[in-house]
Amino acid sequence: RAYQMSWLESLLDEDFLWTCAVYELVLIAITIVLIVIVWHLLGKAVRHSAAHSETTTRIKAKAVRHAKFWGIFHPYCNAGGGGERVLWCSVAAIQKAHPDIHCVIYTGDTDVSEQHILDKALTGFGIALDASKISFVFLTSRTWVEASKYPHFTMLGQSLGSLALGWEALTTFIPDVFYDSMGYAFTYPLFAKLGQCPVCCYVHYPTISSDMLTRVRDRNAQVNNAAAIANSGILSSGKLLYYNLFAKLYQFVGSYASVVLVNSTWTHNHIVSIWKNPDATHIVAPPCDTASLQQLPLGNRKPHIVSVAQFRPEKNHPLQVQAFAAFLREHPEFKGKAKLQMVGGCRNAGDEERVQHLKDLTAELGMELGQDVEIYANAPLDTLKRLLAEGLVGLHTMRDEHFGIGVVEYMAAGTIALAHDSAGPRSDIVVNEPGVVRGFRAVTEAEYAAALAAIFALAAAERLVIQNNAREFVANRFSEKNFEDRFLEHMAALLR
Repeated sequence: RAYQMSWLESLLDEDFLWTCAVYELVLIAITIVLIVIVWHLLGKAVRHSAAHSETTTRIKAKAVRHAKFWGIFHPYCNAGGGGERVLWCSVAAIQKAHPDIHCVIYTGDTDVSEQHILDKALTGFGIALDASKISFVFLTSRTWVEASKYPHFTMLGQSLGSLALGWEALTTFIPDVFYDSMGYAFTYPLFAKLGQCPVCCYVHYPTISSDMLTRVRDRNAQVNNAAAIANSGILSSGKLLYYNLFAKLYQFVGSYASVVLVNSTWTHNHIVSIWKNPDATHIVAPPCDTASLQQLPLGNRKPHIVSVAQFRPEKNHPLQVQAFAAFLREHPEFKGKAKLQMVGGCRNAGDEERVQHLKDLTAELGMELGQDVEIYANAPLDTLKRLLAEGLVGLHTMRDEHFGIGVVEYMAAGTIALAHDSAGPRSDIVVNEPGVVRGFRAVTEAEYAAALAAIFALAAAERLVIQNNAREFVANRFSEKNFEDRFLEHMAALLR
């Protein structure tokens, strides 16, 4: 009898557990339904609010009747770097092929006027745009994506911060197509679901990549992996977990992009491995000013080393100064003759601080600013072309540069490229073959100094062969026309 009671109690316990499980499933289902309903109502509210905003009224009044609106998300559209060339060439391609499309630029450059931005596109890149077919939405919450706001967990902070910036953009104006040209993938679900518009993007580099995971796993100190973390097994394990979780989030938000354009083989491989959408992912080399730069003469070059890159930490300008100082120590005969000329855009106070650090480093290494090293911040296009026309070497030091527009421009201009031996420059640009040298690559300070010595030791005829090889290689492969054709080809369905 005691055995029978125990069996009955066990049965009751099992029934009770099954009942609890059913209730839990019902609660989960109800919760999901409520979330869907709330999401749907939120989307309707957002679309209604944006449709009746003053900005929407202003933009639609400016556009031609029955215009299609392309919303282009580029919070730093006035920065003047390679990403901005992609932005404005995208707009130019759309205007040429589809005059009925009105481009709406979401930007955080609230300190300048619309005309100033368009003038800078003309003076900085030589790209003339029809202002009547462009409107700007000035976003006031760009500080949420500033790296300085997140001293720790920067990648996650900026990505979540982009949600705030994307929300402001979405609630101000909802386009027919959302095009992210700067890499803020966390905004995609907002526009795809709440805005109900297709999402496309141009990815310059993945927010996270297998290289970054490997670097943390192998405990290698780099720009995005501080020595304090690399030297600690516990901290490295914690960061690896953080990176893996972030990669899952990145995969989720990236799945909302219906067309994905990437700039290089390296970026393509990483994006496909994370977003897992190879059929929608296409390599479209970024537009480079190869046509006008090819007009520059190849001879009579001065022993000048030109560096073209925004003053961002990953560009590793200190390595350039250090390598040049090492070169001068080993070859003092070039002191007063050779010169390092760094040209780049300054986006914010952080970039300005890095420029000051470069000036201080120049003095610490026994060189003089103005004589040995020159720094041109936010220089106009004419200055850049003059320096490229005079210089002999084009210097690049960024590890895992996703592409390397500056390196292409060196080769088109006739400056002999000396690039970092990784990612885009290695796989797509400074590609040497047996008997065909198109440039040089290096990694360490000593390798850069040795390469500079090798370039300066070349006879004039040897230099000319390398210059011609490089110019011929990049002439059509990385032209603005090639970019426009490929961009329009892969975006055709969204442009109709």
